[in-house]
Amino acid sequence: MEDVIVVGGGIVGLATAWRLLQARPADSVVVLEKETEVGRHQSGHNSGVIHSGVYYQPGSLKARLCRAGLRATKDFCRDHGIPLATPGKLVVATSDDEVHRLRALRERATTNGLTTEWLGAGELRRREPAIAGRAAMLVPETGVTDYRAVTRTLARLVADAGGRVLTGAAVTSVHETRDAVTVVAGGQVHRARRLVVCAGLQADRLLRLAGVEPDFRVVPFRGEYYRVAPQRAEQIRHLVYPVPDPRLPFLGVHVTPGVDGSVTVGPNAVPGLAREGYRKGQVVWRDAVDALGYPGTWRLARRHWRSGLAEARNSLSRRGYLAAVRRYWPDLTVEDLLPHEAGIRAQAVRHDGTLVDDFLLRRTGRSLHVCNAPSPAATSALPIADLVVQRLLAD
Repeated sequence: MEDVIVVGGGIVGLATAWRLLQARPADSVVVLEKETEVGRHQSGHNSGVIHSGVYYQPGSLKARLCRAGLRATKDFCRDHGIPLATPGKLVVATSDDEVHRLRALRERATTNGLTTEWLGAGELRRREPAIAGRAAMLVPETGVTDYRAVTRTLARLVADAGGRVLTGAAVTSVHETRDAVTVVAGGQVHRARRLVVCAGLQADRLLRLAGVEPDFRVVPFRGEYYRVAPQRAEQIRHLVYPVPDPRLPFLGVHVTPGVDGSVTVGPNAVPGLAREGYRKGQVVWRDAVDALGYPGTWRLARRHWRSGLAEARNSLSRRGYLAAVRRYWPDLTVEDLLPHEAGIRAQAVRHDGTLVDDFLLRRTGRSLHVCNAPSPAATSALPIADLVVQRLLAD
């Protein structure tokens, strides 16, 4: 019998396994991952941003764990030779209304413990000549890394500490008793004293498989990116974000210089019909039925139908997508947008159509499920793992 089974070989699951082994080196820990390699989904399909915690509700798990994760992720990258850069982030206001909202956002950033700098239009143009706006907030701490490399390194550290990472091990059964948890995965039976589930896009299904009816549904949002042509990419020095619209659930299309010298723009947020469908137009019928048959999906759509139509239009047209970026990067052209891989955000949605806005954990007698861990979960992976370990080992 194992001491702990961890389901999910993404960045949060592997960080949890590693922290468990650090806390209790003598324990036996096994990670079960359904894919043939780790980090195949959210951990390997993202912009690489190390978030600083600007946007999140003060006092929330996202706010606290993102701030801790910013430091922990940078330290981890330095300690293990993983590419890291800290270009800083510019949040750019392009209208008077956005300037007002940006001032409020700066107050929230200060409450969350960030140091920021206010830039007028002239100073913004001096620091980032390709970018235009009425004003901007500079967040110097924001960085970028390669989260695929982080995830692979965590898998190696788990193995080095005596844990096992089993790939090709899709979970088909979970049964919990007073004394143990039995998991069937990849045709093999595993028993453990404790279970942690970090299943991302499959979080609600694993919770239901464990005998708990979830009070949410994971709805996939496809995030499409473009890579900027190299001659244009050279113009960008910072991450560049629009001022988010507080009526909308996502941050908007932003510009991100990567650690490999590339620059991407994205993502948008298009409701998906495949939880793991990275090709445009991909449909998995089980996923489509889950999403379209859930009342919360339709209530969410009614609440945000205008922005949903705009996102769908931009998904179908590079010119529509370009218009969102040209609000602050006016010289960018449609020819500058080159193909790039998409990502899928696992977003928990309640029955009433509201988004679960914070990280969400659910506990049973011998199991702990990480049920909602979208961005900034990659940044926050190590502090999330510390929280999971603390709660798991509390009794």
